[in-house]
Amino acid sequence: MYIDSHCHLDFSVFDKDRGDILKKCHHHDVRHFIVPGTRFKGWEKQSILSQEYSSLSMAYGIHPYFLNGEEFRSIDLLGGFCESNFTVAIGEIGLDIWPNSLPIDIQLAFFRAQLSIAKSLKLPVILHARRSYDILYKELKNSHFLYGGAVHGFSGSWVQAQRFIELGFVLGIGGNITYTRAKKSIKVIKELNSVDYVLETDSPDMPVFGKQGERNTPLNIPIVAQSISEIRQESIKDIAYQTSINVGRVFPSIVKGF
Repeated sequence: MYIDSHCHLDFSVFDKDRGDILKKCHHHDVRHFIVPGTRFKGWEKQSILSQEYSSLSMAYGIHPYFLNGEEFRSIDLLGGFCESNFTVAIGEIGLDIWPNSLPIDIQLAFFRAQLSIAKSLKLPVILHARRSYDILYKELKNSHFLYGGAVHGFSGSWVQAQRFIELGFVLGIGGNITYTRAKKSIKVIKELNSVDYVLETDSPDMPVFGKQGERNTPLNIPIVAQSISEIRQESIKDIAYQTSINVGRVFPSIVKGF
């Protein structure tokens, strides 16, 4: 069984065929999905979808790249929303050092506030860390965050990988690993212990090699696993099994979703 540890199946691009995609995934042994939040206004839709589809587990948070139009007071509602809705993590939260992103001080304020809620609820976090691994590591270290989580779409160095792992995080490995040009990521996944990573698609984004320009879906999880299998010289069956175990360890409440 595969678990897609990071996909945005709540996005409107899936509204017309979400159920069909989930049925096809089931037939290809992709059986469970973690859907991170991105905006305050999307939390209610996520909650409704989790009640409609038992294979979807939700995380709630405000994504750093989509902070335009968000109000800081929305974070005051995050803790209560998570307590009244089944939640496996706080996320997707973090920092996004990219053109058109808001200034870093604003992003840090949102991140710190959401991390504080995760600490109070004793929940893991799903980290968005574009060009910000070192900053986020220091934030987590200095805040004495003890509940771990996943670093989404990891593409950093071996040293950066080890730092997050030491803090109780796993690395999310997705479509990037299917490209031969991703030499740094390939080197990292080759050396990682089998307990230190999980599979993800970031659907509808982060397409696998050969499907650029197409809508990405969790149906591509086996393709990600195949690339990892070739890199690590391990069986796909073992990879599917171990990464599912890893998801359950880092997000312990996900077992309620099965």
